[in-house]
Amino acid sequence: MVNGVTLRRSPEGDLPVVVQVSGEAALFSRPELKVERVSYPVMTPSAAVGVLESIFWKPEMRYQVVAIEVLKPVRQFTIRRNETSDVAPLSEALKGTRRVDTAAHRDQRNAVCLRDVAYRIHAHVELAAHADKSVAAYRDQLRRRVRKGACFQQPYLGTREFSAEFGWPDDTPRADVNEEIGIMLHSIHRDGQSAQPRMEWFAARVVAGVLSVPERGIELALPVEGRVV
Repeated sequence: MVNGVTLRRSPEGDLPVVVQVSGEAALFSRPELKVERVSYPVMTPSAAVGVLESIFWKPEMRYQVVAIEVLKPVRQFTIRRNETSDVAPLSEALKGTRRVDTAAHRDQRNAVCLRDVAYRIHAHVELAAHADKSVAAYRDQLRRRVRKGACFQQPYLGTREFSAEFGWPDDTPRADVNEEIGIMLHSIHRDGQSAQPRMEWFAARVVAGVLSVPERGIELALPVEGRVV
């Protein structure tokens, strides 16, 4: 138990590593709302993984989020953002054979975002089969980078417009947030066996300012446009 939160230990018996993040704004888009961008009231596990990987990542490891503590009350605001409706396939983008004309394919969309956010992320480091170091070595590297404020790229909170500050966790108390959030993305698996990645989901619930993330989610496929199941 850490700060009154019961946390799942790793197979090695270790508690999760902890990183504290904050920002002036955030947008963790709900996938079921297609036209307008509406944020979840709290950070999602996939966004938390993105922050951690921006700080430290190696192909021999991955992060499994255990819990996210909400440190500030949920406050929302609305903005209008320019987005492009044309997206180049990854294969063409890597080859440089396709350009996206953002001026010709510009859409304006309203977005319901979060204002003045802060979270403590608890996550385990899991090793791939080809890892040549121990879990402790990767955990220590992450901690050193957090202490120094080093990162591979600037972390962001859901969208690159909203950059995140990160640092060593302090004793900031949790916000009194209790909410049934609904279905939330747990993890994305790109195993190369199919063109579409596999996605796992879970029923998210914030209790006393803590979003607990199960070890595994339920695999569900998003509906494909034009296909009736």
